[in-house]
Amino acid sequence: MDSNRSSRYPRFSRYSHFSLISQPAPAARGFTLLELLVVMVIIGLLAGYVGPKFFSQIGKSEVKAAKAQIDGLQKSLDQYRLDVGRYPTTEQGLAALVSKPADEVRWAGPYLSKALPKDPWHNDYQYRSPGEHGDYDLLSFGRDGRPGGEGEDADLTSW
Repeated sequence: MDSNRSSRYPRFSRYSHFSLISQPAPAARGFTLLELLVVMVIIGLLAGYVGPKFFSQIGKSEVKAAKAQIDGLQKSLDQYRLDVGRYPTTEQGLAALVSKPADEVRWAGPYLSKALPKDPWHNDYQYRSPGEHGDYDLLSFGRDGRPGGEGEDADLTSW
């Protein structure tokens, strides 16, 4: 019976009670100033590399949105011409796509499902009829809002 008891219960030496006393936990170690500076430099380098690429993509998406809006306006102008027989005059402008001009009897609009859009830079689209490049000219002056320019400031046209 003694041997059976020893297999069930581990044997303790007379000094085993000292092992039950908890040892002090090692001191918590924080980051040194040098480690923090290295991490901040790495984050700064990544931001300097990724930031300009990210913001250039935003500019490209605004240009694509303006081109898509010009395409939508062209389709609405073509529908207007099919109904009325001609494009809106420069004086009537693009507003003729949303509200009926006073002198148009065959107007069957509105030709836009929402209000007349502004370009992605919150400027009005420019419309002239008759145009210099076709039946009408439809354009956005780009980010700078002035004729001409390069890159995102370049004019976006319907021709």
